[in-house]
Amino acid sequence: MTQGRVNPSQTLATNGIKGLGAVHYNDIEPTLVEKALLRGEGSLGRGGALLVNTGTHTGRSPLDKFVVRTPSVENKIWWENNPPMEPAAFDRLYDDMREHMKGREYFVQDLYGGADPRHRLDVRMVTELAWHSLFIRHMLRRPERDELDEYLPDFTIINCPSFAADPKRHGCRSSTVIALNFDKKLILIGGTEYGGENKKAVFTLLNYLLPENGIMPMHCSANHALNDPEDAAIFFGLSGTGKTTLSADPSRTLIGDDEHGWSDEGTFNFEGGCYAKTISLSREAEPEIYATTEKFASVVENMVFDPETRQVDFEDDSLTANMRCAYPLHYISNASKTSMGGQPKNIIMLTCDAFGVLPPIARLTPAQAMYHFLSGFTSKVAGTERGVTEPEPTFSTCFGAPFMPRRPEVYGNLLRQKIANSGATCWLVNTGWTGGAYGTGSRMPIKATRALLTAALNGTLNDVEFRVDPNFGFDVPVDVDGVANVLLDPRRTWDNPETYDRDAKRLVKMFADNFAQYLSHIDDDVKAVALG
Repeated sequence: MTQGRVNPSQTLATNGIKGLGAVHYNDIEPTLVEKALLRGEGSLGRGGALLVNTGTHTGRSPLDKFVVRTPSVENKIWWENNPPMEPAAFDRLYDDMREHMKGREYFVQDLYGGADPRHRLDVRMVTELAWHSLFIRHMLRRPERDELDEYLPDFTIINCPSFAADPKRHGCRSSTVIALNFDKKLILIGGTEYGGENKKAVFTLLNYLLPENGIMPMHCSANHALNDPEDAAIFFGLSGTGKTTLSADPSRTLIGDDEHGWSDEGTFNFEGGCYAKTISLSREAEPEIYATTEKFASVVENMVFDPETRQVDFEDDSLTANMRCAYPLHYISNASKTSMGGQPKNIIMLTCDAFGVLPPIARLTPAQAMYHFLSGFTSKVAGTERGVTEPEPTFSTCFGAPFMPRRPEVYGNLLRQKIANSGATCWLVNTGWTGGAYGTGSRMPIKATRALLTAALNGTLNDVEFRVDPNFGFDVPVDVDGVANVLLDPRRTWDNPETYDRDAKRLVKMFADNFAQYLSHIDDDVKAVALG
């Protein structure tokens, strides 16, 4: 049984997925909330939000993600970072998943990945859960209803949480699987209810496809000056480094909070919504993001709530520290209506330094920017991936290694070209620890980070005095209005400066050891930065 608006030549049955129960095409938000509640997938929260629990998987499963190894992609995929799956194993997986789907109810959303019509990807999402359909409807771009009559998907993603993969039969690692087949334009997800797998599957697709068109795909947030889309800024960073919080600046217009492209025309959001971490959210510090947890059809994921009042608890991380809320961009009052901006004037690289060594902000040369982009140093924050319970220092190239199908140099060279063409100023911002490492020091004050970013984005930071950092060679401001001077020199924030020197030396060595893998692939000026 088929329900909803769909191109009649593009039903699941006409595309080889037959024998299903009811199939719901392109349901809108009220319908999906209603069906999710009727199916027992969640609870109705305050303001009409949908409160859901993802069970065992409360974060991504990067070790269970595979790329099908075919001749067309053999020389393009970064195989060390993307475990291969044989085509025959994928075919068995697809056959078994279709057999599993028979007789079951499914939800289909026909959506766009990319706000710029010139570069967007048409993605069909097929989900077993109604709330997954609502989630991805928030996260991607929604066509007008009459556009659905002629919609032709470029790629299809099928997500069956109740399907358990067989490692021996399907060539995977566990009962959880995310398998990408670029030749068949198909992604299969099984064995996980975590909503983030849906959106990151689309991001991985765009990360593979767009570089061939000279477009830089970026794991970043972005905003632009009020009434001036040409004054854009991008914020690279892994989950937990502050991408969502820092880009949602009420004095600027939000383009998006997580995934963007940088083309010759400018910056554009891949998504139509936000997926914000909600742990320790404050109504005072982040009122708009806080308010989304009580707005109609927001998907509130893995937050403990009072069963009587339905009030969510922002401090209770007994389910996971990776509690989140997914909501459409228009729930943020200063969000851009087009989700597009001009060429970035400022590039911010966010890092969460658990060693407490890096300064709160530093200005980078283009070669230093390439070095830190390829390094992607940060700390994995508790809950973002399975098994991470406290901050772990890590190097995630391009600030998003789990989502990068191609070799890092592809993205690094694209970024370098874009910086050269735009003349953008690059900054490294530490939102991690100061006054000591994790367990001894304290988190960088967000008030200071905001003040430094404001000065960087409005240009006043370029006019202050800078010193050269003895460990990394980048420029660090000496005195900035509204920020305590001692904070700008991390060594002075430690009780024992000699301990700081020891840890700084250790971190520099970690950078050098990690970067050795890129030395044969980079230009001499970046190599000079790497070798000190």
